[in-house]
Amino acid sequence: MRGLSRWAIAGFVALTMASFSFSSAAQAPDTFRWIDFHPQDDQDVVVWVTRALDGQKWTAIREIGVEYDAALVITSFRASPQASPNHDTFTIWSVSLANRALTHIADGVNLRLTDWLLLDVGQGRELGALYDDCNDCQATIYFTALHYDLRQHTFAGRWMTGGKAVPVWSTNAPMGVTQTQVYAVIADDNGRETLGTWNHLDYGKNKPAQDAVYRYDIDPQSDIERSQLLGAKDAASMKERLCRAQDAVPGLYRGQDLSLCQTSVKPRYARKPVTTPPADNHGQSRPPGARQ
Repeated sequence: MRGLSRWAIAGFVALTMASFSFSSAAQAPDTFRWIDFHPQDDQDVVVWVTRALDGQKWTAIREIGVEYDAALVITSFRASPQASPNHDTFTIWSVSLANRALTHIADGVNLRLTDWLLLDVGQGRELGALYDDCNDCQATIYFTALHYDLRQHTFAGRWMTGGKAVPVWSTNAPMGVTQTQVYAVIADDNGRETLGTWNHLDYGKNKPAQDAVYRYDIDPQSDIERSQLLGAKDAASMKERLCRAQDAVPGLYRGQDLSLCQTSVKPRYARKPVTTPPADNHGQSRPPGARQ
């Protein structure tokens, strides 16, 4: 059991279960470790983080991960002890282990920590995450990657704008428009992983359909996030890769089974073996050892 309940600290209720999922296949950086809430050796970090969160809106600390001089902290908020866990909200923080400085990274519902991603070859892997913006609604799914920022000495999320990350899936299509979406985190030949998204809007007879194909990656020179709307040629190549999803990270792709992908991917024909004899054979070939 990983989390630490604020109500438990106050003596009201016992520890509640985590409200997000975590499934990882790749290895975390050697400099990163998740805190175990029970051993005495980690209690100083737990107390430090709890004091840093004083005055914030939370009812449970779900995870604490430490790298160098910062802690990646995930808290959840439940309106009351009787409320359903399905309606918990989460917040991701960075807490300085030097001075307790608190930095807000993201918040939402239904957090899914997916895998440790190699976004920049030669650098440490980063923790991929998906989350929704609301419960019981036409939710938008967002993607980000959590990493330690060496320059700022804090944890941060990738591609964050206005407190939100990259929207990869939405159930809220414009009125009268049929929306089809495909996304995947895919690996290049050198192992470097990037996010690709394809949003197709069909307006019926009102006007031609529109495509928006994006690539999200990290500039290897500056370690700064990039987002690029792709032109026709690059967009066609990205659509092909997204729909095939041959190098996609498990848990970080969706939409490949939709008709848009089925009609967009070019078939690849396997070369058939040649079974006809050469033109000058004249039926004269004999098996080895046959009598003349």
